Amino acid sequence: MNQATVAQIFSAPYSIVNPTLGELALPRHIALFLGLAMLSGVIVRAMISVGVPDRPDARKAHQRITPKSGGVGIVATFMLGIVLLYRYGHVSRLATPAFLGMIGAAALIAIVSFLDDLRDFPFGIKLAAQCVAAVLAVAVGIWPHSFALPLIGNVTLGPAGPVAAIVWILFVTNAMNFIDGMDGLAAGSTLVACLFLAGFAGLHGGFFVYTTALLLAGGVAGFLPFNWPKARIFMGDVGSQFCGFILALLGIAAAEYQGLSLSFLIVPLLLSGILLDVAFTLIRRAVQGESLTRPHRGHLYQVAHRAGLDPRGVAIVYWGFAVFGGITVIVFMKLSGLAKIAVIAAPLLPFAAWAGFVGRRARQVQLGRWG
Repeated sequence: MNQATVAQIFSAPYSIVNPTLGELALPRHIALFLGLAMLSGVIVRAMISVGVPDRPDARKAHQRITPKSGGVGIVATFMLGIVLLYRYGHVSRLATPAFLGMIGAAALIAIVSFLDDLRDFPFGIKLAAQCVAAVLAVAVGIWPHSFALPLIGNVTLGPAGPVAAIVWILFVTNAMNFIDGMDGLAAGSTLVACLFLAGFAGLHGGFFVYTTALLLAGGVAGFLPFNWPKARIFMGDVGSQFCGFILALLGIAAAEYQGLSLSFLIVPLLLSGILLDVAFTLIRRAVQGESLTRPHRGHLYQVAHRAGLDPRGVAIVYWGFAVFGGITVIVFMKLSGLAKIAVIAAPLLPFAAWAGFVGRRARQVQLGRWG
């Protein structure tokens, strides 16, 4: 892919300007958000009647059969919105090849993950589908071409860019899937992250990221009341993998903001609670010689629940991580130079405090092996 093609794909939708409220058409976009939320809610309500039953077992938090695949409402409303954006959103859309590639990759993730809800595929099949979707997105140019670093400027990534994009997409997609084991946790965290991301992108002229984050937020907002405080339906793989995949793509889009150093860290900061939980668990299990692909109940949020904490409160803690990440990004975007580097470590502090609290609680109740 030559430089001209790259410039076409990552030009106007990612540029940083100072848009007015008129340019953002904020009232219409709020109406769109509410409309998508209502449509998502209607679909989710229907899926409660026809959804795939999720039966309790030793590694699951719920105690009664509950339908899953509520994420169908999220996927359906997002795909409707993104197709309308492709057709009518001349300011907020990508260049055609990248846009069609994104739609195709997102559709592939949604279809395979819905089939997984129906048939419970082995992890290898799910990972293979995720790899195909990630490669498709990268093949049409959705990968970071350079990083803006303090004191250095833009650093061209070259061949490392596509590799980094694939690893990032796979990690975030699976992280959201792993974290979706408690009522409202994944959905609420996604909603908070999307609203912050839409706000940042809208104020800085990233119209594609702004609109796409708003579309995903609308779908999740319609689902969340059915999933928290007590779930009537679960998101399922179709919802969790899809949300993770789209957020990963938005993270790549944010990384292409010109003139904003370390912009590639915006989405990781917003998802810091989720990503740190998954990374902490993977590292802990690897050190203990446990299989990284075997199902378990050893994520920090699961240990907290097993140690007796109210699952509603645990979900709120992780929403709080997303809010803290959003506040960190606000501070981060106002700083320059080396000060930014110091700020990006801020989410480690509340997470470390949470991990310490859960560890003490687990010892108090003599939980034993975390799993």
